Amino acid sequence: MESPVKKNQEYVVDIVGMGSEGQGIGKLDDFTVFVLGAITGETVKVKMLKVKKNFAYGKIVDIINKSDFRVKPPCPVAGRCGGCSLQHMTYEAQLSFKTKRVKDCIERIGRLKCVDVLPTIGMDKPFHYRNKAQFPVSVYNGRPVIGFYAKRSHNVVECDNCLLQHSVNAEIVRVFKSFLTENNISIYDEKTHKGIVRHIVTRVGFVTGEVMVCVVINGEKLPHVEMLVEELIKIEGMTGIVININREKTNVILGKKTKTVWGKGYIEDYIGKIKFNISPLSFFQVNPAQTRVLYEKAVELAKLSGNENVLDIYCGIGTISIFMAQKAKSVLGVEIVDEAIEDAKKNAAENSVENVKFRLGAAEDIIPILHNENFSPDVVVVDPPRKGCDEKVLNTIAEMRPQKIVYISCEPATLARDLKFLTENGFSVNTVQPVDQFANTVSIEVVVLLTCEKSE
Repeated sequence: MESPVKKNQEYVVDIVGMGSEGQGIGKLDDFTVFVLGAITGETVKVKMLKVKKNFAYGKIVDIINKSDFRVKPPCPVAGRCGGCSLQHMTYEAQLSFKTKRVKDCIERIGRLKCVDVLPTIGMDKPFHYRNKAQFPVSVYNGRPVIGFYAKRSHNVVECDNCLLQHSVNAEIVRVFKSFLTENNISIYDEKTHKGIVRHIVTRVGFVTGEVMVCVVINGEKLPHVEMLVEELIKIEGMTGIVININREKTNVILGKKTKTVWGKGYIEDYIGKIKFNISPLSFFQVNPAQTRVLYEKAVELAKLSGNENVLDIYCGIGTISIFMAQKAKSVLGVEIVDEAIEDAKKNAAENSVENVKFRLGAAEDIIPILHNENFSPDVVVVDPPRKGCDEKVLNTIAEMRPQKIVYISCEPATLARDLKFLTENGFSVNTVQPVDQFANTVSIEVVVLLTCEKSE
């Protein structure tokens, strides 16, 4: 069957839904058209950019009927940067979109039709909320460019003042541009694997005000680093400046070796009353205000009485472990990153939490060992990376048969896949609560409570 549309031609399309990446979905004679920036209910004129056998991608040429939920993006590069794909929607509409996205994944991928997904918990202030920024560095017309990757590419879109990041980043970017230009510092080229500076990574303590800058380099030494330090330490709150060495031909941002060139190699910050040390390689949620909401919801759903043994899988620097330890008998955290485990131990000691321990290793290796040692947790907490839980981890959790599982996810699709497995192996989904950690983007965090249906 021949496609009803042709490349570079324009068509009027009614938008009937939205995809997981925030693109509008339209139909032309049952032929699907994906339109970036379109909103459900709109009628738009679309130029077809790519035409496949069963679908096409297009861009908006004109909006014929505009949605009441459409707003003008406050960021001038929102349409080109790969981050804020929902800035053209009201915040209320963004929250509704995210709730529906979670529900659709659970029904379509998880095959769970009768699960009630609660409305997404939103933010009071959906801008300048991120405590971590990762800026790729590139060259354009002979000058350094610092910003973010365009969607589906490694072309850097220059952005001097990202509206999602802490405002101190604008000053850091300004200092780096001057430093790179004045000292003729070479910029890393992915194709040739030559050049020094690859990325600039920043972390900011929203409560403490501490700031750390990490320069990722393709080498052992950053030329004229003392001049960079001299300028960066003038920025209010600057606490540490570190160099991360990444000489690999990879898209992974950070290498394994980090050295401190000024100050300390970590920042301190709080979630609620709990204090955390955060180093460059450690995972820490990027939205401190909503992280507190997320973790408090996780503790609330666990309904700990003080008698439970908790297993926290993918524990990172011990954030959830320490939250849970305040209400549990004991907590054991498992994490593969050595630096994160060291931070977790320090964080527990810093907060005088004595009923939590940490074990280093891959979850898929450690959890079966714990099961063979007859470790029997009452509550299991999992907060895996986007790819979800390893199959061996899920199998072992099912064999352990804890009373409750608290599953925290940053990817609804893999969450739904794992929920399908768990519900087929003796657990019931009790509560699904999305929490918006990433306003103006399509990303969403979800906390789910599962309960064991029966004991063996």
